[in-house]
Amino acid sequence: MHNPFLSIKGINKQFGDVVALDNVSLDVAQGELVCLVGPSGCGKTTLLRVIAGLEKQDSGTLNLDGRDISHLDPQQRDYGILFQSYALFPNLTVSQNIAFGLSQRRTDRSKVTARVREMLEMVGLPGMEGRYPGQLSGGQQQRVAMARALAPAPSLLLLDEPMSALDAKVREHLQSELRQLQKKLSVTTVMVTHDQHEAMAMADRIAVMQSGAIRQIGNAQQLYRSPGNDFVAGFVGDANWLPYERVDASRVRVGNNILSLGGAVPPATSGRLCIRPESIQIIAPSRDIAPNTLNVRISETVFLGTHFRVTLKLACLPEQCLRAWVPANDASLADHLNGSQECSVHLPANSLIAYG
Repeated sequence: MHNPFLSIKGINKQFGDVVALDNVSLDVAQGELVCLVGPSGCGKTTLLRVIAGLEKQDSGTLNLDGRDISHLDPQQRDYGILFQSYALFPNLTVSQNIAFGLSQRRTDRSKVTARVREMLEMVGLPGMEGRYPGQLSGGQQQRVAMARALAPAPSLLLLDEPMSALDAKVREHLQSELRQLQKKLSVTTVMVTHDQHEAMAMADRIAVMQSGAIRQIGNAQQLYRSPGNDFVAGFVGDANWLPYERVDASRVRVGNNILSLGGAVPPATSGRLCIRPESIQIIAPSRDIAPNTLNVRISETVFLGTHFRVTLKLACLPEQCLRAWVPANDASLADHLNGSQECSVHLPANSLIAYG
């Protein structure tokens, strides 16, 4: 990336014997929204806190807009931050909460009032100046917290699980609103979330973390369609796994069936195949095993509105199951979705990825 706005180089951090961050490097472009995702304890919140100066790295550097901020105090780093809890002051009005950061900068009172009104308009809460946090819904509190973080016009926005406390429908609505606001302001943003779907919906790029390290960085489609390793494949989206034995550079054996792959098979003698649920094609049972086709029995079908989630047991590996997603409006498959129904599945070569 040419002249990144935020540049993180070789960050290491330990808490006693626990390695929280292991040589983490990440560049973020001006106006970009990058999400840090990964399981609990992977280091994503620690990395955000290091960027904010709330934790001190053991080694490594941070540059923001060409300025070395590696050892600056938090108040010298020019960022706004929104925490999971929102951290609003319950005894201050909405106006006073939003104005808090501006007051700390000794901004003229008339300018503070004008800025508060501007921010309330921007987050869709005009006229709420005199209310207290306890009088607001969770979604409204989140908007006030966002307005407070953005009021000083920071060059960097840091978001730590900002919508995890909200119910699903409110969260989905605010994801869209926050993304539109971030684009409108073109504020460079680093966001931590445990929700892969939230990251895929909002981020320009996603950094997948595991054990204190970034395992892969890319946009949602890259991570979903071309995961660089089995951890990323299993973490981003849903995945099916099948044990295999290597036949040659493009074929593997699953049970007593030979499957062809669109990509290369690793040199290891055995490994695991990955295929996404929507890539599995349920077809009528076949006596003559066609290429990349396995005989299965449907063990469960669950209707989920837009699609059926179908659990399939393999004839060649009786203890192995696959999960397929079938569009709810696919009438041609209706007869094959009954429990205990025998059928076959086709696994397209280009949808299979082998990990040694």
